[in-house]
Amino acid sequence: MNQGKKSYTAYISSVIICVLFTIWGAIPSSLLGQYSMKRVAGVLQNVISKQFGWLYVLLMVVILVAVVYLLFSKYGDIKLGRKDDEPEFSYFSWVAMLFSAGMGIGLIFWGVAEPVMHLYDPAIPSSDMLENAREAMTYTFFHWGLQPWALYAFIGLIIAYTTFRKDKPAVISESVTPLFAKKYRGTVSTIVDTIAIIATVFGVATSLGLGAQQITGGLSFSISWIPNTFITQLVVIIIVTVLYLISATTGLDKGVKILSNMNISLAIFLMLAVLFIGPTAYLLDLFVQSVGNYFQKLPELSFRLGAFSSENREWIDEWTIFYWSWWISWAPYVSSFIARISKGRTIREFVGGVLIVPTAFTFLWFSVFGGSGIWQALFNNNNLIQTITEKGTEIGLFALLESYGGIGKVITGIAILLISTFFITSADSATYVLAMFSTNGNLTPHARVKFIWGIIMSSIAAILLYAGGLESLQAVAVLGSFPFLFVIILMGINFFKSLSAEKH
Repeated sequence: MNQGKKSYTAYISSVIICVLFTIWGAIPSSLLGQYSMKRVAGVLQNVISKQFGWLYVLLMVVILVAVVYLLFSKYGDIKLGRKDDEPEFSYFSWVAMLFSAGMGIGLIFWGVAEPVMHLYDPAIPSSDMLENAREAMTYTFFHWGLQPWALYAFIGLIIAYTTFRKDKPAVISESVTPLFAKKYRGTVSTIVDTIAIIATVFGVATSLGLGAQQITGGLSFSISWIPNTFITQLVVIIIVTVLYLISATTGLDKGVKILSNMNISLAIFLMLAVLFIGPTAYLLDLFVQSVGNYFQKLPELSFRLGAFSSENREWIDEWTIFYWSWWISWAPYVSSFIARISKGRTIREFVGGVLIVPTAFTFLWFSVFGGSGIWQALFNNNNLIQTITEKGTEIGLFALLESYGGIGKVITGIAILLISTFFITSADSATYVLAMFSTNGNLTPHARVKFIWGIIMSSIAAILLYAGGLESLQAVAVLGSFPFLFVIILMGINFFKSLSAEKH
C-alpha cells in the first residue's frame, strides 16, 4: 500500500467516524434512551477511568522522566533538521504559537474556577480552609504543570525528529511503523493515523465547546439581555468558525503567527491587570509558596490513585484522570503543530522551550487568577463558589472581575476578546494539523481539507454542548485519548531505538 493510499484511507475513515458520531449525538436522548451518545460516552468514560487510571498516571510519570533525561542527555545537541537549518520563527513567536495551541482557552476557563472548586471540594477532605487553599493551588499546578507540557514536548520531539531529522512525512504513523514488519506497515499506518485524527478532533472539539461556553457566559454575565443558552452558544460557534476558517486560508506565517503574538500580549496584559488591581503582595507570595509546595509534593501527587478510598478515587477520576485524558487527546494536534514550527532547533532547546517556559507562565497565571479567587473567598466574603455552582464553571472569571467595579468591566471585555482569539488560533492550528494528517504529512495542505475539518470540529463541539454540556465534553475527551495511549508507548520505544543509533 503506498503512502498516498494509506493517507487517503485514514482520512476517509476518520471523516466517516466523525460524521456518524455527529449524527448520533444529534439524535435526542429521549429516542435512544440508554444508547444515547451522552449515556454511552459517560459509561465508557467511567470504565476507562476506573480500569485504566493507573496506566494514565504511570505513562505521564514515565514521559516526564524521559523528557527531563533528554534535556540533560548527550542527545541534547542533536538538531531537528539538517546542520545548516535555522529556526523559522523568532523565539517569542515560537513560544506564543506553542502556548496558544497548547492551553489557551483552558487557562481562561479554569483559571479562577478550578482553585476555588478545589478549595471547597479538596482531594482529601479537611475542615481547615487554609490547608484546603494550599492543596487547591498545589493540585491546580499539578494538573497544568510539568506533566502536560512534558507530554507535548515528548510527542512533538518525536514527530519533529522523524520529520526533519529522518526526512519522513509529518504523520504520527511514521514514528511507529518501523517497529513492524513491512507487510504489516500499511495496515498499522492507517490505524495509527486514524486514531491520531479522531483523538485530535475529539480533544479540540472539547476545547472549542469550553470556549463557546465561556464566551457566551461572559456576554450573558456582562449584558443582561443576552441569554446563556445553547442557541447563543451555537451562534458563537458559527461566528468563530467563519473567522478561523478565514484565518486558515492565510497560512502559519500570517494568521496563526499574528494571532498568537496578539494572544500572548493580551494574556500578559490581562494577568498583570488582575495582579496589580488585586492583592499584589499576597499573590506573589502565593506564587512562590505554591511553586515550592508543588515541587515538594510532585512525587506523591504523580502516583496518587486513591486505592484505599473510594471517595478520593472518585475525585481523582473526575479531575486528574480527566486532565491526563484531555492532554493526551490534544497531544497529536498540539505536538504536531509544535513540531511543525520547530525545525532547526536542537533537542535541548526544543525540550527546554516547550517544558519550562509555558509551565512557568502557567504557574504565574493560576497564582494570579486562582489566587485572587481564593483570596476573595477567604478574606473578602465573596462567595464565588455559589456563583460557579449556580451559573456554571465558565462564569468564575467574570464573577471575579465583577468584584473590581468599573475597571473589572473593561477587563471583562478584554477577557472575552482573548477567549475569542484563543478559540480562533486553536481551531486554525487544529485544522492545519488535521489537514496535514489527512494528506500524508503535507506541510502545506489544501484549504479544502482544512475547511472540511473545521466544519466537522465545530459541528461536534455544538453537538456535545447540545447533548450535555461540560459532562459530555469531558467524557468524549477521555474516549478520544484511550486508543492514543498505546500509540504513545510505541512512539517512545521507536524513538529511543532510533536515538541509540545516532553517532556522536
